[in-house]
This record gives sequence, structure tokens and C-alpha cells, in this order.
Amino acid sequence: MGWWPFSGDTRADAIRSGTAIPNRQERTVCWAARDAYFACLDAHNIVDANKDASAAAKACPQQSADFERDCAAAWVKYFKQWRVADVQKKRRLEELRRQGAVEMEVATSFAPEGGAGEKGKGKGDIQEMLDRKRGR
Repeated sequence: MGWWPFSGDTRADAIRSGTAIPNRQERTVCWAARDAYFACLDAHNIVDANKDASAAAKACPQQSADFERDCAAAWVKYFKQWRVADVQKKRRLEELRRQGAVEMEVATSFAPEGGAGEKGKGKGDIQEMLDRKRGR
């Protein structure tokens, strides 16, 4: 990465602080910086960049700086926590597979068979029910 594609530091600062919402291009820049940072952490077998902050800073100084610069601070925190949870989930699933667990396909839906257009299930029907309850 190494560059911020937008004019003036005030926009970048506002995004980092959370006072501005990143647009599509800014999100793309952030995600690219995140992916490069995580690839570097993977190459150095570092899972938790918060817990192993000094090791992460030493192993991936440029990627870390780019990630911190190109993403909102709250996103940096979230992505680092998500990475740990995702790695733990994948390890647990792999352990369950080794133990012989059978994987099930699960589809969740709040709509009944036939979709939300069925009588009593659509937005209009719900609004009607609410109106009746309110005495309208």
C-alpha cells in the first residue's frame, strides 16, 4: 500500500477516528491493507496481533502501519478480534472433523415454505395485525 488516495489528511483522519464513513474506494483500500497485514501475520505464525503486539510490530512493521493508516481505528480493532475468533473456529471445526463429527448443511430462513408472500406472513399483513392491536 504505502499511499492514501484521497486529498488532504483531514478525510483520512476523520475516517480513522470514526467521524467520517468510508466510501467504497476507501473500504477497498482498507481491506487490501488488512489482507496484506494478515498475510504477513500468517507468514510469521502470529494469530493474535493484540496479544502478541510486539512480535506483530517487529514482524510486519510496514503492513501494520498501512493497516492502521488506511482503516478506521474501530475497524482495526474489530478485524484483529475477528481474526482470532475465525482461527479458533477453524481449529475447532478441524478438531471435530478429526474426532469423526458429521458436518450438517443448515439453511436458516424466517420465511415459510413458499416465501413471504403467503397470507399472514407479508409486511402488509403484519402491519394490519399491528393496526388491529392498536384499535385502528
